[in-house]
This record gives sequence, C-alpha cells and structure tokens, in this order.
Amino acid sequence: MIRAIWAKFLTSSPSIKEAPEFSSSEIVFLGRSNVGKSSIINALTNHANLAKSSSTPGKTRLINFFEVGLADDDANEKFSVIFVDLPGFGYAKVAKSMHEEWQKNLDEFLKFRTNIRLFLHLIDARHFDLEIDKRVNDYIKGFLSGDQRLLNLYTKSDKLNQSQKSAILKHDKSGILVSSLNKSGIEKSLQIIINNALGRQ
Repeated sequence: MIRAIWAKFLTSSPSIKEAPEFSSSEIVFLGRSNVGKSSIINALTNHANLAKSSSTPGKTRLINFFEVGLADDDANEKFSVIFVDLPGFGYAKVAKSMHEEWQKNLDEFLKFRTNIRLFLHLIDARHFDLEIDKRVNDYIKGFLSGDQRLLNLYTKSDKLNQSQKSAILKHDKSGILVSSLNKSGIEKSLQIIINNALGRQ
C-alpha cells in the first residue's frame, strides 16, 4: 500500500523556461477550469490546504510544483515524486494575446519536460464526454513517449448514481472515479498513479 506521508509546495513558474529541474518523476494534473484539480491534489496528499483553489475559473495561470513524500508499506520503501498543477483550460476570461502565450507555454511544457512520467487528465464525471476533453486526450496521446502514460480521473463522482457511474466505466474502462468530498476512489487512485509514474504497471 502506497501512502503520502508528507507534502510541500515548492514553487510556481509561468513557463518551462523558468521552471526548475527536479530529479524526481513528475506527475502532471490537467483539466478544465473548475474540475477540482486542487481538491484532488489535497485529497491525494492528505493535506487540506496544500493546493489553493480559486472561486474564479481560469484565474490560476502558473505552473505549480509540489513535492510529495510517499511510503510503500509492503516494501518498506520511501521516495518522493513531484505533482505539477497546470492552469485549467476552457473558461479563462483573458485577452486573446495573453491566452495564446499561455497556451504556448503549456504546450512547450507538456511536450518537452523530460521528467514527466504520468499525465493525469481530470474530467468532470457529470460531463464526461465533452469534445474539449476528447481533444485534450488525443493531443496528449499524440506525443506520449514510451516511458509516459495517460490516465483519466473522473472527479465529483459523488454527484452520480450507480447507473451513471457504470456509463463512465463503459465509456473508459481504464478511467477512475474519484470524489474529494467523500474521498471515494482516492486511495485506489494514489496506488495506480504512483505505480504508473514509476513504471510498475
């Protein structure tokens, strides 16, 4: 069983050019604005206020780095990974020129950041088949290297009934349903996330 034993904020960066290099594997969180990225990061790390959420969708425009210390009970192993929280996409009310620069920075980061091992695409479980999320999945798959993986997390699953949950898993057999509110799927997600990031499966 893998569990988070500590976590801390490291730094923020506007682009890959200013982002520091870390020796640990990086796990990138991306998704539409207001999908609940900050809440999921806090739930996975068991830290209520590690990642700050905003009531204004699209307000966060920086790449935020967090170091997460982990322990594997079975192997008595301790290690750390980097969680990377990217700006949400879809709702930001910014000038066109700023939006284009923003997208360019993120594009460079995703394609050329060599330590990224796992892309976590967070999708609102209530709207799991939006075209914008399909495009993001196709975009990431277009440049995944052999040592990188993509995993979809469907957030806010506490809002769904059982038949709605079944529809998502039929749509995406490898997807994971999670809720930061009732913590369902969080423990399972952490195991799968870390094992994928470390190439264990």
